Amino acid sequence: MSTTPVCEAPSAAHAARSPRRVIAVVAFDRISPFHLSVPCIVFGDERPEGGVPPFDLRVCAAEAGTLATTAGFTIAAPYGLDALADADVVIVPSWRNAAEVPPAALCDALRAAHARGAIVVGLCVGSYVLAHAGLLDGRAATTHWAWADDFASRFARVRVDPGVLYIDDGDVLTSAGTAAGLDCCLHLLRRLAGTPAANYVARRLVVPPHRLGNQAQYVQQPLAAHGRGERLSGLLDWIREHLDTPHTLDSLAQRALMSRRTFTRQFRQTTGATVGAWLLGERLTRAQHLLETTDAPIDTIAQRAGFGSAASLRQHFVDAFRTSPSSWRRAFRGG
Repeated sequence: MSTTPVCEAPSAAHAARSPRRVIAVVAFDRISPFHLSVPCIVFGDERPEGGVPPFDLRVCAAEAGTLATTAGFTIAAPYGLDALADADVVIVPSWRNAAEVPPAALCDALRAAHARGAIVVGLCVGSYVLAHAGLLDGRAATTHWAWADDFASRFARVRVDPGVLYIDDGDVLTSAGTAAGLDCCLHLLRRLAGTPAANYVARRLVVPPHRLGNQAQYVQQPLAAHGRGERLSGLLDWIREHLDTPHTLDSLAQRALMSRRTFTRQFRQTTGATVGAWLLGERLTRAQHLLETTDAPIDTIAQRAGFGSAASLRQHFVDAFRTSPSSWRRAFRGG
């Protein structure tokens, strides 16, 4: 199943119903403040100067009363589960205990939201909650690598992929732990508001603007910023500036002054992806940006992003995003 986004223009009925997308984040007793803050910081702050549309963010308590956190302080969520009834996106940012079955009321609310068309997201162990609600049956999903075996044993009808950062299955998204939840939320923001908006938020948060979902969860210790590490870091920047140039594994290894075998190993350790997968991701990201921000013809965009031809760009775009470059442009530019 795809680990990259499905792009669909919002329906006229939806646009007429609400000018602001409602993002409902589920809070619960003994929640981790960090996990709760991830979707809130991506969707909660209004940043009109960065082209980020305002969202109606609602933190919704799964249980009545004041909620404890794992950090020792308490929070009072202003909404209850009834606020999920008109949410466009419902995010479960984690769960307090993988062995604990979530309340029936929470599962019912998630199923109802999904049935009427809401996007439902499970971050980290929040994937367990979606699985208990039956929303992952027959789908590909992920969770924190440390819980992947347990998750697979509990939910036999879910196709668990423990090696990726996040999986976008259209109306249901799941992610690995901690930082991968931030990647997933930025990815969803890109789906909802476009690449420039997501890049702006990423810059404000001082995090990478885009990591493809199929990157490895566990990346070995990045190379030190000297010697080969500095050489490889500089090479990545150079490739981004020359995406329109043909690149091969051998040519890049030669430029990095490494053997093919050493370069392949160091590249994977540093980026969490193969050379081919990383390069394709960068080219797709460049194409997205050009489609959203310029009027350049598809042929020109294909050349500037390094695909060589419009046919090649279309094929890779459909494979990755299940939509055409022209449809992507129309969706993000209001055509």
